[in-house]
Amino acid sequence: MTERAGGAGAEIAGRVRRRFAVRGTAVTPAAVVAAVREEPATAVLGDTTLLRTAARVHEELTGAGPLAPLLDDPAVTDVLVNGARVWVDRGDGLRLVPLTLGDHSDVRRLAQRLVASCGRRLDDSAPFADARLPDGTRLHAVLPPVATDGPYLSLRTFRQRPFTLDELVDHGTVPEPVAELLTALIAARLAYLVVGGTGSGKTTLLNTLLGLVPPTERIVLVEDAAELRPVHPHVVGLQTRTANVEGCGSVGLTDLVRQALRMRPDRLVIGECRGGEIVDLLCALNTGHDGGAGTLHANAPRDVPARLEALGMLGGLPRAALHAQVAAALQVLVQVRRRPEGRVVESVCLLAPYGPERLVTVLPAWRRTTGAGPARPVLARLIADRGVAVPPVLTTPVLAAARRAAEQVAGCLEPVAPAGECR
Repeated sequence: MTERAGGAGAEIAGRVRRRFAVRGTAVTPAAVVAAVREEPATAVLGDTTLLRTAARVHEELTGAGPLAPLLDDPAVTDVLVNGARVWVDRGDGLRLVPLTLGDHSDVRRLAQRLVASCGRRLDDSAPFADARLPDGTRLHAVLPPVATDGPYLSLRTFRQRPFTLDELVDHGTVPEPVAELLTALIAARLAYLVVGGTGSGKTTLLNTLLGLVPPTERIVLVEDAAELRPVHPHVVGLQTRTANVEGCGSVGLTDLVRQALRMRPDRLVIGECRGGEIVDLLCALNTGHDGGAGTLHANAPRDVPARLEALGMLGGLPRAALHAQVAAALQVLVQVRRRPEGRVVESVCLLAPYGPERLVTVLPAWRRTTGAGPARPVLARLIADRGVAVPPVLTTPVLAAARRAAEQVAGCLEPVAPAGECR
């Protein structure tokens, strides 16, 4: 569409919006078509052009408006609006796009409409909101005066069909030998966390890995915002709820984890561990619910123990008890990272108690840069003990120094119960 045509469409949408406001009519596709027909500028349009114009106006009134084409682009992962400027990430960094949104008041109306469609509130008394659009897109909006240079919108798009593991291998996200390792981890029912920075692809990888769970098992998802939609025949999801305008009715992750334990989960999954709910997850994984998973924000695997300590303190768990729970409940970290060439699996690490204080440490079993890691033989033993074939990436000989380190770690490890047994 030319810029002139786009401007005319915006003018028509503005007049139609005012007409709906005055009449109090529901904004349905049929009502929008009838309203557009009343516009003098559309009197000479053919049926096809008229319907196309009505569809654009309906999108302006109920959907993402001029942002809709960007959100529909499968290559787009993030759409950011700073005032009236639009930035897009297609996996290779942010790029400014020449898209006209109008002035700051137009962007404000767009933000309020999107937030209202999710049942949330965005106005001067509540100048920021976090919501999930009907298509799964995550939305965060901030209004002035909190937003110093006009309204800010951050939209994270949602892929309707999760990637398969083969697709991630083809895209270069997962090396083929590591794909076999990840498959073995799921089959062995080892508990794992997918760790990485913001936008590194944690949810994408977890979605894929959950699709590898046998169809005879029940997956219970607990999320702050429902993003996980694995291709699996038996998935049930629980989502947190914010308080209403009176400040009542909120439901947090800790409450949902406790409810999930009563739903007979074979695999308990927390979409993102960010608070005291980590204590409930660890307790669950230590009472027979093995094979659980979740995501965790961490810049590097070595930062995970400190991050877990901080979350454990929020849940009232002392440091020593937290490390004992982690050592018994979690076995593996899968690190993902955003690089200039795209998102990649950077390392697969083992969580193990080490030293006289039995504090959990992180040891690499595989690294993208070097391949071999000192925990490789130990991870191979954990997989084999659960009756799963050890993938070749864990059977490659390692250096003598790495083997000695692995033997020291193995001496500190407690036996891991087979799938289905309580620890």
